[in-house]
Amino acid sequence: MSITSLDAITCSASSGVGTGAAGLPMGSSIVGTLTPLMSAVPTDPRHREVYDLAVRIGLAWRELRRGSATSGLRDYLYGSDDESIEQGQMDTLDLLALHPAWRMSELADALRVEPSTATRAVQRLVNAGLAERRPSNDDGRVVQVEITEAGREVFEAVAARRAELLTFILKKYTRHELPIFADMLERFVVSVDTFVASHHADT
Repeated sequence: MSITSLDAITCSASSGVGTGAAGLPMGSSIVGTLTPLMSAVPTDPRHREVYDLAVRIGLAWRELRRGSATSGLRDYLYGSDDESIEQGQMDTLDLLALHPAWRMSELADALRVEPSTATRAVQRLVNAGLAERRPSNDDGRVVQVEITEAGREVFEAVAARRAELLTFILKKYTRHELPIFADMLERFVVSVDTFVASHHADT
């Protein structure tokens, strides 16, 4: 069971006060309740309910990761012929499309990768004619990366397919559920980032 799934439970409970329906601790104290339970299925019903929720979230996260990586969906979103683009390259192209020019250090930070990884990603886009390097207008010694017209065409095509996918998925939710889902998902991402940052700081 992933501890980041545990973080998601903690976040969703943090707005509560006191105890839940089964007498379970809410808010930050839930961490102390769940942490020792990840290695074994609890027998205490007060703990079992939250454990089962953590397992459900962890399994759903795993299936989401597996499903999004399947060849069918990948081919639909990013193409399967000579004009296809890798998902990692698309992450970079997304940023280039949303900002006119990037320094490599800024791009690496935005991608949450090492500068060398960002450099390789940009080089592949440059080789494909989807991005180009140019001297900065403010400082000619600084090299910036920009999207090309061909790159923007690829970005817009992929963005349209992603919009179609999201429209199909989100129409399964009610107007009441959508803002709740968006809020919980954003908080889940923040929890994952916080966990990774705290462990990176310890290394």
